[in-house]
Amino acid sequence: MALTSEDLHRIASLCKLSFDQPQSQALLAQINSFFELVKRMEAVDTSGVEPLFHPVSAIEDIQLRLQPDVADARSQREGNMQNAPAAEDGFFLVPKVIE
Repeated sequence: MALTSEDLHRIASLCKLSFDQPQSQALLAQINSFFELVKRMEAVDTSGVEPLFHPVSAIEDIQLRLQPDVADARSQREGNMQNAPAAEDGFFLVPKVIE
């Protein structure tokens, strides 16, 4: 999948960006080279390859220090409210932004 200059212009206008012609051509080449890299990566046969949980695990055996995933029903409202600049009845007070 390669982008055309029309695609780039449409995306840029949606993002409210503008590029001159040399910038546009350089950006288009850079984006299309990224798409080419993705296409080459998709072509690699990875069937039977175990996923890595950490990049270093490819070169050394590491143990991940993971915290157990346990539901905690404790209320942490008091601790969370300690740093609030303004609070009332357990809620943060913020300035009114819509009139």
